[in-house]
Amino acid sequence: MGSQSNFQMKEVPGEFGYVLQDVPHFSDYISDLQTYPNPLRSNPAYSVVKQYFVDMDDSVPEKIVVHKDTPRGVHFRRAGPRQQVYFESDDVLACIVTCGGLCPGLNTVIREIVHSLDYMYGVSKVLGIDGGYRGFYSKNTINLTPKLCNDIHKRGGTIIGSSRGGHDTTKIVDSIQDRGINQACVYIIGGDGTLRGANVIYEEIRKRGLKVAVAGIPKTIDNDIPVIDRSFGFDTAVEEAQRAINAAHVEADSAENGIGMVKLMGRYSGFIAMHATLASRDVDCCLIPESPFYLEGKGGLFEYIEKKLKENGHMVIVVAEGAGQELLPTKNEEDASGNKLLQDVGLWIAQRIKDHFAKQTKMPITLKYIDPTYMIRAIPSNASDNVYCTLLAQSAVHGAMAGYTGFTSGLVNGRHTYIPFNRIIEKQNKVVITDRMWARLLSSTNQPSFLGPKCPSLMNAGQLGTYDKVTGLLGCLSLKP
Repeated sequence: MGSQSNFQMKEVPGEFGYVLQDVPHFSDYISDLQTYPNPLRSNPAYSVVKQYFVDMDDSVPEKIVVHKDTPRGVHFRRAGPRQQVYFESDDVLACIVTCGGLCPGLNTVIREIVHSLDYMYGVSKVLGIDGGYRGFYSKNTINLTPKLCNDIHKRGGTIIGSSRGGHDTTKIVDSIQDRGINQACVYIIGGDGTLRGANVIYEEIRKRGLKVAVAGIPKTIDNDIPVIDRSFGFDTAVEEAQRAINAAHVEADSAENGIGMVKLMGRYSGFIAMHATLASRDVDCCLIPESPFYLEGKGGLFEYIEKKLKENGHMVIVVAEGAGQELLPTKNEEDASGNKLLQDVGLWIAQRIKDHFAKQTKMPITLKYIDPTYMIRAIPSNASDNVYCTLLAQSAVHGAMAGYTGFTSGLVNGRHTYIPFNRIIEKQNKVVITDRMWARLLSSTNQPSFLGPKCPSLMNAGQLGTYDKVTGLLGCLSLKP
């Protein structure tokens, strides 16, 4: 599965350094397209809205903080309904697929796509692809109706099933054609790996000249998808993590030299751990993949734990699943999606802490380890994410009906936009530990930065060439004191 598109996004320059990174459209590769009036013109729900249709020139800036002499910079096409659509409602066959791990809000997105297609555009034929990408060619489909989907947002998981891997571009597009999805909208819900697959599907559909729109909706509780403000499910994950952190705090506070440790999701990005720590205010130490740390010696984790126990009599530690992987033996295995299988750093650190303090008879400890990973991702979305899922789904439906394809709907600076797949799959979003948000966390927990004696300071790291400004990673992960 390739990650580099052969059909690059369209860049439309303007005055004062303005650049619109536009998404593909049917008119780019299909001639003599017929357009139709948008059914929303006669929809009673929108008859009271003065300017419901989005102006074709509306765009949203990627960066909102600028100086007076700064060029206007990169913009994205604003999401929303257009006055003309490129499908007749009765001819449309839509399908929805969910891929990868579970995430709060999946059913909400499915529900809103089905309801929006039916109530806004009069599209009644919507298929659910059962079991992820491989469901296109190896499983049955589910007929999704508004009645069937009416209450699914109250349940966790996905009613159409999900899986990792199974991506075979030729088989998937062949299946799309064989099912008669020739005037269609394909809605793909997933994370960065899933959207890479969506990009390849879009390319193959374009090569074959099919009038099939491919729209992505970004899903990952890790919040590691670039460009967008956040991915759906993230707010719910942070909120649910509070319950685990609170339990760890109660356990720690109720025991002599009590330590409560909570492992949260975050393979390569520590956003859940960071935001859950900031929200809780009960956490004394937060460990994330982007920030290196070590255990033994002066300035190490063991020394800090001992200091906090002497001061407070207890402490709470939050660790992201991808933190400290460089300290553990390498495990050269991958899951079905091609993700590297990680060692359980939470259990490893917990055991190392126990072993360390077992040697110190003057300070016996009680350590409680909590791993709420699957409990967090399997719950229904909260109110905030429910609203967000609704708007993401509606934006995707509006875009596909207007003839746009090869795009992801996403929130940029508080506005819903259409983002080319190229930008969404170019890298993973990571916590920048030289940013003010990480500084806010350090000031909240009062934890040290855990930089070793040989590791350059944050101020000098960029000068020494060891700090990657794009990823926010320091080049001293393996250094130990």
